[in-house]
Amino acid sequence: MPGIEMRTDNPIYKNEMQIFTTKIVSMAKESNLFASQGGPIILAQIENEYGNIMVDYGDAGKSYIKWCAQMDLAQNIGLPWIMCQQHDAPQPMINTCNGYYCDQFQPNNPKSPKMFTENWIGWFQKWGQRVPHRSAEDSAFPVARFFQNGGILNNYYMYHGGTNFGRTAGGPYITTSYDYDAPLDEYGNLNQPKWGHLKQLHAAIKLGEKILTNGTRTDKDLGNQVTLTTYTNANGERFCFLSNINNNQDANVDLQQDGKYIVPSWSVTILNGCNKEVFNTAKVNSQTSIMVKKSDDASPKLTWVWIPEKKKDTMQGKGSFKANQLLEQKELTFDVSDYLWYMTSVDINDTSIWSNATLHVNTMGHTIRAYVNGRHVGYKFSQWGGNFTYEKQVSLKEGPNIITLLSATVGLANYGANFDKIKTGIAGGPVQLIGKNNVTIDLSTNIWSYKVGLNGEKRQLYNSQPRIGVSWRTNSSYPIGRPMTWYKAEFKAPSGADPVVVDLQGMGKGQAWVVITQLAKASYDQYNK
Repeated sequence: MPGIEMRTDNPIYKNEMQIFTTKIVSMAKESNLFASQGGPIILAQIENEYGNIMVDYGDAGKSYIKWCAQMDLAQNIGLPWIMCQQHDAPQPMINTCNGYYCDQFQPNNPKSPKMFTENWIGWFQKWGQRVPHRSAEDSAFPVARFFQNGGILNNYYMYHGGTNFGRTAGGPYITTSYDYDAPLDEYGNLNQPKWGHLKQLHAAIKLGEKILTNGTRTDKDLGNQVTLTTYTNANGERFCFLSNINNNQDANVDLQQDGKYIVPSWSVTILNGCNKEVFNTAKVNSQTSIMVKKSDDASPKLTWVWIPEKKKDTMQGKGSFKANQLLEQKELTFDVSDYLWYMTSVDINDTSIWSNATLHVNTMGHTIRAYVNGRHVGYKFSQWGGNFTYEKQVSLKEGPNIITLLSATVGLANYGANFDKIKTGIAGGPVQLIGKNNVTIDLSTNIWSYKVGLNGEKRQLYNSQPRIGVSWRTNSSYPIGRPMTWYKAEFKAPSGADPVVVDLQGMGKGQAWVVITQLAKASYDQYNK
């Protein structure tokens, strides 16, 4: 949208944001979903973690967040509004805490309740990196500490893992799996012992629910980073937390008539009545389960057919439009494909200089595949998803030489200051040819031809219905490790109701579709890599 700047004091963006917010609020009101209408929604949130990046927007960021508060209050929903990680949240907005540990967090208004709105129970998975894991013990610890220190609400992020199908995963380099090491995994299975341990934790906290919400709190420092917190109500009933935040040394605590307790390092003990241990965050009693992904032995071995991606047009430098500059990929593809072809031609008169030249490309990411005169010369990807330099020795012939570059994205940035302005593709370059004695030709302002997407995408090779002019190859020795190739196999759904996993190990940058055919209908689950 011309002139729009996201998450700042920009009239175009604010207008669109208000339209969207009003639409969502109206839908909720029409369905009587707000607690003020007798519904289940007790809180509403606007923006998210803007305070972490607001400094990058200067005064425009400050005025924007004030506008957000005013716009929300005008919605008149009869409920509190919260702003996560917004240390200067305008009143009556309630600022809340997101993170791994929020026990020391205090709202900017002393009259506001203390809320843990995103308890990061794990982390998202990135391509090529280890699978994130947070232990059951450390998952329970910040929850107990939070309620010990006066917290009133804990919300897990995530409690149930999920899947971002197709090209919606974001990133760069975030996998389609958003399992997050959550208590309920991506497929809905119990992630033990984490699920069971947290269930026991909340059952223990619930024992003191009435005292915690109506009692007074006192803290006693027992030394060596051990603290006894006592909640007492008007009837003299008590509920206690005994925490040891020393991460190296267990604590032996003598509470006299209330008993003796061993509190492991970096743990919290919950005492019902302040004299009976009902839970400790470091003592895991839940079963441990290991999820095993295995093939269905009853299913026949997959029979693959294949077809190469047609590239005749791009190898000849034929695109759909031209420009005498290297354009930004995200703006050109308009989110319909990960792929953008950059093509140009250069005339060579003296092969003694250019027979062993270097092709130099500076790109904003995330992957690049290069061809010279129809021959594949190399591939490279960004290690961290940002800009990188690609260099490869190439041999140029006398006369016109066609250089074809295929740029691909692997998820677009969706968080951070000015994330909408982060460029992708070979935006601006430079693209250069470096010959003998460092003689250089800068191709950045050449006439470049562009094409969005792959021919296979346009022809919908993933469709279960036969495509006109498409002949899949059936020879048994299908190519392995060959770039720009489509593969297809048919299978019957495995027996039972367990989740089915598509194992993409061995793939490079690519996409996969699972097409489910029922009568004349077909649905697509798309996996992006």
